Amino acid sequence: MNPAGSVIVFTVSSGLGFGLLTWLGLGLPDVRGWAAFWYYALGFGLAGGGLLASTFHLGNPQRFLKAFSQWRSSWLSREGCLAVAALTVLGLFAIGALMSTVWQPLGYIGAVLAVLTVFATSMIYAQLKTVPRWNHWSTPVLFMLLSLGGGGLLAMQVWPAMILLALVGVMQLVAWLSGDGRFESRGTDIGTATGLGVRGIVRAFEPPHTGNNYLLKEMVHKVGRKHAVKLRIIAFVLMIVAPLGLLMVSCEVPMVILAVILHATGTFAQRWLFFAEAEHVVGLYYGKR
Repeated sequence: MNPAGSVIVFTVSSGLGFGLLTWLGLGLPDVRGWAAFWYYALGFGLAGGGLLASTFHLGNPQRFLKAFSQWRSSWLSREGCLAVAALTVLGLFAIGALMSTVWQPLGYIGAVLAVLTVFATSMIYAQLKTVPRWNHWSTPVLFMLLSLGGGGLLAMQVWPAMILLALVGVMQLVAWLSGDGRFESRGTDIGTATGLGVRGIVRAFEPPHTGNNYLLKEMVHKVGRKHAVKLRIIAFVLMIVAPLGLLMVSCEVPMVILAVILHATGTFAQRWLFFAEAEHVVGLYYGKR
């Protein structure tokens, strides 16, 4: 699929933001006063900025409020409702932290809502049977591990974050290796896409139309295998290997900040690949797969 910058910023930024807010809701670290202000400002800024970025990919951004009404059937709507609930609860918890009067049960509720928000974000993609690479249990697991791992680094919970990042590395390899053959294993081809497969072998003689359209622009995107491998290596090194290597040398604040920057940069590369390598079955209809 065509990687949209707004969606990449949304998933990476909101993931880090809600990950940080999850740790803060759990009282890790237990910050009060001005220290709490800066931590929560960063968490709300990343989460809110990511959610704002997502509206730029809507066909009619001015109608975004209507998305909240479809929570019974839409993971996008559920994500919006959960995000508002999480930010509201954690906002009240943050006010208490600023005033040094923390009611911890409120933080636990906010932390659960933040994790559920990230899960709902992941399910927007994992539910799509039309994109076999995403339609797998590894998608929500990877989203949540990345959120908690990156958020843990921002919250200065170094050792838990290192364990989570190591798990991210394992899960990312699983997602890449198992996802590469999932499209073919589903048994879909141009014959099933056109409904003509019962008549024999189907091949594309001419495209369905002469011009470009929305489906071709958004759903059909190819990445050369050579470039994909290079980008995977870059993403994996920056997202996992480099941060873990730095933190094994030192857990001092400057080193943690550098680890966060490298991890975030690698996550942007990983998320670009997440969209660019996703093969939508509609490409079969146009003879693009």
